[in-house]
Amino acid sequence: MLGNRKSILIASVTLVTLAAVFLGAYLLLRPAGEEGAKTIGVSVVVDGKTVKSLDINTDAAYLRQALEEHNLIQGDEGTYGLLVKTVDGRTADEAAQEWWSFTKGGEFLMTGVDDTPIEDGDSFEITLTAGW
Repeated sequence: MLGNRKSILIASVTLVTLAAVFLGAYLLLRPAGEEGAKTIGVSVVVDGKTVKSLDINTDAAYLRQALEEHNLIQGDEGTYGLLVKTVDGRTADEAAQEWWSFTKGGEFLMTGVDDTPIEDGDSFEITLTAGW
C-alpha cells in the first residue's frame, strides 16, 4: 500500500516537473516579434479575388494584435489561441467546410495568429478556403 502511494507521488512530481520544463522551453524558444513601430501589408482574398488590401501601422509584436487593432478578425478562443472565424465581417461557413488560411508571402504560416511574429514590411494574405 505504501509502495503504491510512493510510486504515485513520484510519478506526479515527475509529470509536474516535465510540464514546467516544456512550458519554460516553449516560452524561451517561441518566435519573438519585433517591438516598435512597423507597417505590414494585409490582403483578404475571397473566391480568388482580393476584396481588401491595406497597410497596417502598428506597434504590435504579433499578428493577432495588429489585426484586432483594426477590427479585421474575430473568432473563438481555443487551446492554441484564437481560432479565426470572421475576417472583415465575412464569417466562414463551417457547413460548407470553409476556413480562413493565413499565408506570408504565399507560404502557409506554421503558427497561429497569436504566435506569428511580425516585422516591418511583412505581407500577409488571409484567404477564405473551402474543404478540409
